[in-house]
Amino acid sequence: MTDVELEVRLAARALARAGLAHAYGHCSRRLNDAQFLVCAPRPMGCIAIGEAGTVVPVRGALPPGVLGEVRLHQQIYARRPELRGIARSMPPAVMALGTARRVPRPRHGPGAYFRSGIALWDDPQLARNDDAAAAIAETLGPRSAVVMRGNGLVVAGTSLQAAVVLTWYLEDAARLELAVRAAGLEPESVVLSDDECTHRAITDGLIFERMWAHLVAGDPEL
Repeated sequence: MTDVELEVRLAARALARAGLAHAYGHCSRRLNDAQFLVCAPRPMGCIAIGEAGTVVPVRGALPPGVLGEVRLHQQIYARRPELRGIARSMPPAVMALGTARRVPRPRHGPGAYFRSGIALWDDPQLARNDDAAAAIAETLGPRSAVVMRGNGLVVAGTSLQAAVVLTWYLEDAARLELAVRAAGLEPESVVLSDDECTHRAITDGLIFERMWAHLVAGDPEL
């Protein structure tokens, strides 16, 4: 599992280095139908070279020492067998919009990847019990992202790399949304149509791989 452990550490530190998480946040990578690996339970930017994560069951009690909100990962993985990675973060622009019960609209390339919509969980409380985590997972539904009002973001992907890249994309879309609104350009700013989103949200041409390389550049384990 050495490669998986490394991938989780790279993802965790990338989220922190990009300013998408601070003292709070975590990420995980599915191992199989029954288990996933979550990063060490401390600030992701502080995770050390070689530091082990924890194997967590998709169904069952959290292992000792695992952060309480890792229940979110359990509930999402249990409902979405196609998902392989989850990132829980605190991106500042997403957070700002979330306090107003708003999510970014698809106005540019990175925003196009959320053409199926971005879920909003209208409760600022931490998901420290199974019922709350299950409700947030239900709110996420088939989408890739759920914004939690005043409490950050959860992004799920078909790989952990995709979850990290999509987290960056959503924060970029949120920065653009705030800039458009601050400039008073909302009436003139074009929102991509479903067809435009479909044709723009491509994954070939190493799209995700190049952003992943950008985000992990400079990591001490590379």
